Amino acid sequence: MKTAVVICPGRGTYTKTELGYLKRHFRDAALLADFDARRQAAGQESLSALDGATAYSVAKHSRGDNASALIYASTLADFRALDEVEVVAVTGNSMGWYSALACGGALSAHAGFDVVNTMGTLMQERLIGGQMIYPFVDESWQPDPARKADLLALVADINTRPGHSFGLSIDLGGMLVLAGNDAGLTAFEAAVPAVQGRFPMRLANHAAFHTALQAPVAEAGRARLSPALFGQPKLPLIDGRGHVWWPGAVDPSALWEYTLGHQVTEPYDFTRAIAHAAREFAPDLFIITGPGTTLGGAVAQSLIFANWRGMGSKTDFQTAQTAAPFLVSMGMEDQRRLVTKGD
Repeated sequence: MKTAVVICPGRGTYTKTELGYLKRHFRDAALLADFDARRQAAGQESLSALDGATAYSVAKHSRGDNASALIYASTLADFRALDEVEVVAVTGNSMGWYSALACGGALSAHAGFDVVNTMGTLMQERLIGGQMIYPFVDESWQPDPARKADLLALVADINTRPGHSFGLSIDLGGMLVLAGNDAGLTAFEAAVPAVQGRFPMRLANHAAFHTALQAPVAEAGRARLSPALFGQPKLPLIDGRGHVWWPGAVDPSALWEYTLGHQVTEPYDFTRAIAHAAREFAPDLFIITGPGTTLGGAVAQSLIFANWRGMGSKTDFQTAQTAAPFLVSMGMEDQRRLVTKGD
C-alpha cells in the first residue's frame, strides 16, 4: 500500500467547473443534511442548494460564508473516499488548515464544519482588506530567490508608507499571495510589471487573510468557538509554519490557540509545509483533495524548491510525474481514480 500526505485546498478552489461537486462525490447524505440544517438555522443557504444551482455565480459562490463551507464539505468527501492508500500526514493551504484538522481527527466532521462556517462568515462580514497573487518564478519554475527577496523588500517598503498596510499573506510555491488595504494593493500593482498576461491578480471576495488586519476576526472566532471542540489528532498535522502536531503529544488548547490566532493573523508558509511533509514523511504520493485543480502547481513548485528527488525545474517535475505519478489531484477525474474506488 502506498503512503500519502494529503493536502487540503483553500479559498478560491470551488469555481464554476466545481458546481455539483458535492452531488457527485459526497456520499454521506445524513452528514450533508446536518450541514444544511446548521446553515439554514443560521439563516444561510444550504450547501445542497448552492452546489445544485443551475449556474455558478461569483457574487454568491465565492463569498466567504458560502465558499468556505462548500470547500470544506468537498474536501471531507474526498478524504473519506480515499482507498488503498496509507495517509501518513495531513496539511492544507490557508483555510485548508481547518479541513486538515477534521481530516486528521483533531476536529470531528461537525466541529470542523462549525469552525469553517464560523470563520468564513466572520471573514465575509468584516471583509477587511484584500488579497492578490503575483509570481516570482517564470514558467520554467526554476527557483529565483533573488527575485523573491526583491519583491518582499518592495512589500516591506510599501507597508512603511503612511496609510498603507501590506504584507505577505501566503508563501505559495512560486507565487506570493499578498494582502493589505486598498492603498497597499494599489501601490504594489503600480510598482511591478504585468506578467504572464494576468498578474498581479486581485482575488474576488478575499480579505487580507493571514495579516494583522485580521486580528478582529481572530478575536471574534475565539469568542465563538470553544477550545473544547479541539481534540487529539489521529494523524500528524503539518501547519502553516511547517510545524508538526503529533498524535498523542498535542495540547488541544494550544492547537485552538494557533488555529484561531497565529494562523489567522500571520503569514501562512505553505511552501515550508510541503517541504517539511516531503522530508519528514517521504510519502509515495502527495494527494490534493478537491475541489478544484489549481493547487498542483504550488505543490510541485514547493517540491522543486526543496530539491525533492533532485527536481530543479518544471521539466524535471513533468518527467518524474510522467514516469511514475506521485502528485494526485482528486479534482481531476483521471487522477481521482488512482486513489479511490471510482466514486
